[in-house]
Amino acid sequence: MSKKIALILYTLFIFGTVEAQVTAKIDPIEMMIGEQATVTLTVDANEDAKVEWPKLQSRQLLVPGVEIVKCQQTTVDGHPTMVVTLTSFDGKLYPLPPFKMKVNGKEVQTNELALKVVEMEVDTTQLEKFFGPKDVQDNPFAWSDWSPSFWMTVVMLVLIAVGIWLYRRLKANKPIMAHIKIVKRLLPHQKAMKEIELIKADRMMSSENQKEYYTKLTDTLRKYIEERYGFSAMEMTSTEIIERLMSTGDQQSLDELRQLFMTADLVKFAKYSTMINENDANLVSAIDFINQTKLENQPTEEVQKPVLSEADQRMQKQRRVLKTVIWGIVVVVTVLFCLIAYNLYQLLG
Repeated sequence: MSKKIALILYTLFIFGTVEAQVTAKIDPIEMMIGEQATVTLTVDANEDAKVEWPKLQSRQLLVPGVEIVKCQQTTVDGHPTMVVTLTSFDGKLYPLPPFKMKVNGKEVQTNELALKVVEMEVDTTQLEKFFGPKDVQDNPFAWSDWSPSFWMTVVMLVLIAVGIWLYRRLKANKPIMAHIKIVKRLLPHQKAMKEIELIKADRMMSSENQKEYYTKLTDTLRKYIEERYGFSAMEMTSTEIIERLMSTGDQQSLDELRQLFMTADLVKFAKYSTMINENDANLVSAIDFINQTKLENQPTEEVQKPVLSEADQRMQKQRRVLKTVIWGIVVVVTVLFCLIAYNLYQLLG
């Protein structure tokens, strides 16, 4: 039994002392000047093995003439791997030293490599085909590069001239000031009472001017009825007016109004002569009818919009068209200016 234990311990000792295997491969082994080659360092160990890679940095010289471009650590088929990208700008054969690293605390190193950098073959027998470096030269002028900016500039200047001319024409034609007026107006019953006061002031109550008196009194009532009820009382007979008012007025006031119109018709058409007290009674009847049918809660201000003539309307339309065209020119000129500036920046930048 003791011999088996000793054999197991010996085997573990032997395998524990074996170093981890690391390999290095280069691809390609030959390249042209300025090309790149990759060196792949692979550790034959598990993924959980502790690997301390060599400290390599980009732009570091691995050997004189061979520069490290970049380093990248990865895992390939479960084995820790480092990929080192190299380049060179001097043609020769470069021996690359082994890469040293630590695996689980033990230092190991790779095999040696070599990289051959090939230069471009130059035919020295025909030197006349080779020219030295040229001095800094200006780009040749090409009309195709500048023509878009040139023509856009011409169009922009023409539009500016047209815009200025249209603006001056717009300023020369003064705008038509169409003001809206707010007029204070008398209500229908106010105008009627004012007319009746004038009739009373004229003292047309004597027998020789009864016709004129009743004509003015009935005309005042007709105007009031027309404005108050909205039908053309001035063109209707007394009977027609009374019939239209039957559904709207007080019966007593209508009877008095009917009596007034009847008396007026007799005076105007039948040469009927009235008494002064009868004239006064008819005047009171007219005032009572107005007071009983008046509407007081009505607006006393009226907005009057101006009525423009055909010439003024054409003038306003022309001004609107001019303003629209001028603003359109401003927008187009702005866009052209931005395009021209961008093209010049591209050409001169």
